[in-house]
Amino acid sequence: MSTNRLCAVGRAPKSRVVVHQLDSTLVHAIGIDIGGTKIAGALVSETGEIIAEDRQPTPAGERGQIVDLVVAMIDRLATGHEVTAAGVAAAGFVDAAQSTVYYAPNISWRNEPLQRLISERVSMPITIDNDANAAGWAEYRFGAGRAVTDMTMLTIGTGVGGAIVTQGHLFRGGFGAGAELGHLRVVPDGLACGCGARGCIEQYGSGRALLRMANALADAGGIGLALAEARAANGELNGTIVGEFIAAGDPGAVHALQELGRWLGQACASLSAVLDPQLFVFGGGVAVAGDLLLDPIREAYLQHLPARGYHPEPGFVIAELENDAGVVGAADLARIHATAH
Repeated sequence: MSTNRLCAVGRAPKSRVVVHQLDSTLVHAIGIDIGGTKIAGALVSETGEIIAEDRQPTPAGERGQIVDLVVAMIDRLATGHEVTAAGVAAAGFVDAAQSTVYYAPNISWRNEPLQRLISERVSMPITIDNDANAAGWAEYRFGAGRAVTDMTMLTIGTGVGGAIVTQGHLFRGGFGAGAELGHLRVVPDGLACGCGARGCIEQYGSGRALLRMANALADAGGIGLALAEARAANGELNGTIVGEFIAAGDPGAVHALQELGRWLGQACASLSAVLDPQLFVFGGGVAVAGDLLLDPIREAYLQHLPARGYHPEPGFVIAELENDAGVVGAADLARIHATAH
């Protein structure tokens, strides 16, 4: 079976029939989310609804192949619709003009003029954004953060991503590369991070960190005995195995998750001292644990919060849009940018 698919929401995988009754006068935007293993695309309405979507494996070859694939995806999704703009989101540093990728860890992009390369081949405005910014904006506009003006989102996946919305505006920083919350340092001279620093929250609050903690418990025995047995049977522990153990209430796996949550709560207290958000939103694969993750985050947050008892407490919630957040946010940001210019 082909791994390519282009289809409308609420359908069999190969169908392209749109099930929503759409007003033909509405103007839509396209969002593209470039990941390490797949590229997702969607045609998105002004209200955040996905009208049609596309998934393709990320090319493993030349950088130009990614541009080719993105251009073809935009063309397919735009066919038969009035589209005002397209937004492309990728992991990495993006400049303030939303045009150049300074650095992308999963793709060999260094000062890549991605906006220009795509704009030369499509007949609509193109904007480039960080993937966590796009996901956070989607949650602010259409998901868990839609009732507040100030929101901080952390995406807990293989690493830790972040997005900040303050007074209804997405924070980008002076050079466009702000809100890299995964690289907030929580342990001086702590574990080495892929960014080159040591002690970043990514090394203590990510899915990779959860696996490290689970393996340490498996080595120690005791409450990690079941994890050790699973590792022996499968050759290694992975996110799926640990997630299943957490869902089943295994003491070792839950202990590892609680440790991860305490680190995240400590980081949130530091972020609160600077940003004072009304709401913290947690997305990514680890966030499916729900309250099992949120409870230790809240507890550690209060333990480390400056002026506890005098500072209003923010909410702590799980993201609502899940895997759609990146494409929805990229499309909405592109629409806003095109309207403003």
